[in-house]
Amino acid sequence: MKSLPRGRHGLSREFVVQNQRERLLASIAESLDEHGYDKTTVAAISGHARVSKSDFYRHFPSKDACFVTAYDDAVERLREVVLSACESRRDWADGVCAALDAMLRFLAGEPARANLLLVEGLRAGPGVYDRFQEAVQGFVPYLRDGAPAVTSSGQSPEAIDEAVVGGIASLLGRRVLAGEGEGVEQFFPEIAEFALTPYLGTTKARRIISAR
Repeated sequence: MKSLPRGRHGLSREFVVQNQRERLLASIAESLDEHGYDKTTVAAISGHARVSKSDFYRHFPSKDACFVTAYDDAVERLREVVLSACESRRDWADGVCAALDAMLRFLAGEPARANLLLVEGLRAGPGVYDRFQEAVQGFVPYLRDGAPAVTSSGQSPEAIDEAVVGGIASLLGRRVLAGEGEGVEQFFPEIAEFALTPYLGTTKARRIISAR
């Protein structure tokens, strides 16, 4: 995100404040991607965002607070992408594939946010790790909605849905950690097969994926 022009610009105070905040959130994600959590400092975040340290502290009381806000913001951006992709689904499997495709495109196009979501969220301490777990659990209902039953009870055990969502997060996290974040879209077939197989079986899952 570009910084504001210097000097008089006629922009409202509200716009300036929001612009600074968004730049700081983008900046901490980029700094984490480059340097990791421990080496990311308030000076580095504010400098990269072209925001003074005093203005940083007007927005956030600490690096940790900025990190948590950036993490929550990234989760919501990803959630919006996933939900939007599901709006025109033909059926459950089509919705899962559409959501995964959109998610992978988002992560590939936002490598710093992908690192923030899938790698740094596991490194920044218990408080953020709890947020990571909550974020993962937050996507479970979307997978469960309309999913085929895998038992005679008429609905899949929730543990299956949780294992699939958690497994996807783990698979993607390893890819991002390995430096493959920008090319993560290429892993759609294996991620989609992992998601569909517990509900549809391997043969049907592969047939659906190959038809896309």
